[in-house]
Amino acid sequence: MTKNMSITVIGAGIGGLAASIACARHGAKVTVLERAPKITEVGAGLQISPNGFAVLNALGLGGRITKAAVQASAVSLRDYRKGEVLRMDLTPGHTAFHFVHRAALIDLLADQARASGVNIRLGQIVKRVSPGEPPRLELEGGEIHSADLIIGADGLRSCVRPEISPTPEAFFTGQVAWRALLPNADGLRDEVRLYMGPHRHVVIYPLSQDRLNIVAVQERSDWTEESWTLAADPDELRRNFADFGPEVQQVLQRVSQVNQWGLFRHQVAQNWHSNGVAILGDAAHPTLPFLAQGANMALEDAWVLADAIQGAGALDERLAAYQARRRTRVCRVVEAANGNAWKYHLAFPPLRFAAHTVLRMAGRFAPGKVLGQFDWLYQHDVTQMDLQTS
Repeated sequence: MTKNMSITVIGAGIGGLAASIACARHGAKVTVLERAPKITEVGAGLQISPNGFAVLNALGLGGRITKAAVQASAVSLRDYRKGEVLRMDLTPGHTAFHFVHRAALIDLLADQARASGVNIRLGQIVKRVSPGEPPRLELEGGEIHSADLIIGADGLRSCVRPEISPTPEAFFTGQVAWRALLPNADGLRDEVRLYMGPHRHVVIYPLSQDRLNIVAVQERSDWTEESWTLAADPDELRRNFADFGPEVQQVLQRVSQVNQWGLFRHQVAQNWHSNGVAILGDAAHPTLPFLAQGANMALEDAWVLADAIQGAGALDERLAAYQARRRTRVCRVVEAANGNAWKYHLAFPPLRFAAHTVLRMAGRFAPGKVLGQFDWLYQHDVTQMDLQTS
């Protein structure tokens, strides 16, 4: 049981804050250490699918998320020049999908964490973590901090993961992404539009406060660093997607600031825990953005970790249960995301025509089956599963 258990979470991102709330609700004394001097989230929009929303709702944030987000009605897959190929209705029989700005979600999570009694300490840079009894960490400046459980929710460059699991070098996928945020002057209200072109695709969807989120991905041999904060040239973005149709051009012409990053493939960690230390989210299983599940998987991890440590037995046995409940599912999600890009980037015209024809036929004669193939992902609700079945 976690009542009166001391838990330290490294990282005040989506997974770390969600974990802190879930653990505090079970009676733990939770401290979050965040290296930034204030809680902000670099980034733009993200998609909260029903599996992630289930966790936010169980944490008491469902109503506030709905107010802060745009509820999606459809996903529209489009040929880069010829218009819509397939339209998937997101409403019948499915819990709502939401589009939300990362900063808005972080703010809501941080407020809920503080209301739950979580102590959030900003400007705390963790130099190293040492599993043990008890586990310890050292902050920049020399302060030593110990707890019953230390949770690494510190992202791609986790300082925790190397202490508990071998970390093979990530490799460049041959894909570079741009992201931008701009005013929604195009009247797009409640759907994702994904434009599929040779070796490239563009995703556009609305956010609250009348904004548009744009992500563009291109295959190329050279790469940039794996950073979401690297400024790029909007004219380069426009040149690389100049042959896309007028809908995309209308949006790209208004981009004045854009960031760029290389997409790298990371292995899912073999070990997610050791001697009172555990990892979650990107620290355990970074995923490519082609299924929009990074934040949703972190939310699921947070809930299951807090739930698993409520079980019986030694702490490491409970942490092993957390890993057992999560790793197979996460591996399936990562592989599904890895396999999606090529479907969007078909370059050989006859193959692209054939693939798009199949999509059109599926949308016409079996629309429910198209989205239904992802029921294993979207309809999975970790908040309704017990220790044995999740």
